Amino acid sequence: MQRPHARSRLKIKSDMDPLRLHTQPGQRPSLAKSKCKPKKSIILITVGSAAIALIIFFVCYTFLLSGRNRRVSLRYSVVIDGGSSGTRVHVFGYRIDSGNPVFDFIGDDGYASLKLSPGLSSYAGDPEGASVSVAELVEFAKGRVPKGKLKECEIRLMATAGMRLLDVSVQERILEVARRVLRSSGFKFRDELASVISGSDEGIYAWVVANHALGSLGGDPLQTTGIVELGGASTQVTFVSSEHVPSEFLRTITYGNVSYRIYSHSFLNLGQDAAHEKLWESLNSLAANSTEKGIVTDPCTPKGYILDKNSTVEGIVLPEESKFTDSLQAAGNFSKCRSAAFNILQEGKEKCHYKHCSIGSTFTPNLRGSFLATENFFHTSKFFGLREKDWLSAMISAGESFCGDDWSKLKVKHPTFKDESLLRYCFSSAYIVSMLHDSLGVALDDQRVEFASEAGEKGIPLDWALGAFILNTATAISDNSGKSRKILLE
Repeated sequence: MQRPHARSRLKIKSDMDPLRLHTQPGQRPSLAKSKCKPKKSIILITVGSAAIALIIFFVCYTFLLSGRNRRVSLRYSVVIDGGSSGTRVHVFGYRIDSGNPVFDFIGDDGYASLKLSPGLSSYAGDPEGASVSVAELVEFAKGRVPKGKLKECEIRLMATAGMRLLDVSVQERILEVARRVLRSSGFKFRDELASVISGSDEGIYAWVVANHALGSLGGDPLQTTGIVELGGASTQVTFVSSEHVPSEFLRTITYGNVSYRIYSHSFLNLGQDAAHEKLWESLNSLAANSTEKGIVTDPCTPKGYILDKNSTVEGIVLPEESKFTDSLQAAGNFSKCRSAAFNILQEGKEKCHYKHCSIGSTFTPNLRGSFLATENFFHTSKFFGLREKDWLSAMISAGESFCGDDWSKLKVKHPTFKDESLLRYCFSSAYIVSMLHDSLGVALDDQRVEFASEAGEKGIPLDWALGAFILNTATAISDNSGKSRKILLE
């Protein structure tokens, strides 16, 4: 508003400069002409203000109209991630530019999500119970997609490791309940769009979104970034390897004119929670079969922690005949916990028929290039307040301190944490070091491996569901056009 006012003042000045008032001695100058100037100034100010108001209105109207047009031009897609610890719905908005999909995972119109607990696999004994959470997630999605676009918006349910652990017949009962909800949702849906995906697919999707975020998708395969995911029920390792990879571990995807030969494997039952449960079951079995005076110690539980027979730890309900309080004692010790974690990771290694098996009897090529360590790698590192530099080395010190502390002191230090959440960090710290360093051979000071929950300048979330959306959308557009398309990064 200052600019038009300034112009008014300059104009008044230019009008007054030629005016010369001649006075005679003893005479007072006439003010008749000068009295007209304030009126003229007021008119100019009024006109200028009105012009500014019109300009502001026009700019705001144009902005709002462009926002509305952008929303109208957006296409939508919905992915429901049926994870082991919870079920999350992802609502994506994207547009087509010159026949290519353009994604924006940061803007309000481009991405929204909601997670509900527990996971779908927890309904194994009551499949009908899954309908409530799925219906709630559907309603969330419907609130983010314009009503007129529901019928053309595809919705998928992709279940992961928690469901993979169930018998196929149980999986199908839960999926059928979910399909019933999705059929009546108003979204575009076919029964085959609700399924349990393989661990290899999950790893590929995570790899895709990471390299999309970093801008390396469509470039040199050896310049891409690998992914190591530590989930609740499984762990995924996915990266472009320069070694020969057996066909059962090799996945090939093409973006633009570039083909990527990717090692991808999911280590089922070796996610953080599943491995911890395996340790609990083993210790509880030893305690239950111990002699009257025999004591079994748990190195992954801080001393001072006491369970009664009705307690639940990481999803395990101890049986009534358990002698936990008598024969199994908490004796937090990071080194011994790390050894116990290593034994879990190396179980079955004697059956390895490959040149190299880092974890169990599964082929794992030597890690090459840069990696992002996600999910529980990230959550545990943030809990301990670790910095990205030398974080794996610092994890040992943090774990030693936590495991060796008394439970009562830990509760005081972390008053907002529930027991079952706080309890896991001793095991988690030891398991992370044992997996990355002791098993996969990552040096403690290796700067190529960073923990992360997002990547790229825009901070795109490292969630495999985003990668699934990217691949599915690109494939659908490519199929419709009959041409090979590349992804435009925005």
